[in-house]
Amino acid sequence: MAEVLPLVEARLTTALGEPDARAAVTFLGTDRIEVLRFQEDLRGEHVLRYATLGMSAHPMTDPTATLADPVQGPRAELVLSVRAGLADTDKVLRALAVLAASPQVEGLIVAPGASLDVGGPLWPGAPFTSVLVGEPGGLVEDLVLDAPLDPVRFLPLLPMTPNEAAWKRVHGAQALQERWLANGTDLRDPHRVSVPLD
Repeated sequence: MAEVLPLVEARLTTALGEPDARAAVTFLGTDRIEVLRFQEDLRGEHVLRYATLGMSAHPMTDPTATLADPVQGPRAELVLSVRAGLADTDKVLRALAVLAASPQVEGLIVAPGASLDVGGPLWPGAPFTSVLVGEPGGLVEDLVLDAPLDPVRFLPLLPMTPNEAAWKRVHGAQALQERWLANGTDLRDPHRVSVPLD
């Protein structure tokens, strides 16, 4: 279903502008995953957005299913937003490609509320080793495909510190997001500290 990807890229450029950089990663036994970088100025704040391209080429399959459906099933791409110029965040592309390949490699269904762990810092010196998958539809609208294909959803990734990830496992994604909101947490800050969790 590679013909899905040009439509996905067109939706990303409509929402975020033209990418200023792109890189491709291929893992053994998987299709190529690209990561596109977009730059945006928000009220004087320079923001980098990294979006995967390739995860949505195939539907995600329930790991308990005996046979993968090649047509029907949820499709998604991942979007990460960080403030520019504060850290070497371009090194996140490999971590994003690993996460985007996980449905093919591990049979995962990536959905809002899920935690995804990359097993190390998201970029050099990052205080985050995992992300919370946010709700789609805010930054990039869902891409509706011809039936019977499911729409492509663009899922924001919210970096979590190890303490936040552990707290989320106990209290849930909604409680962590409420804690972030209540404390005015800047989720785009590449150096932010853990939100108070007492």
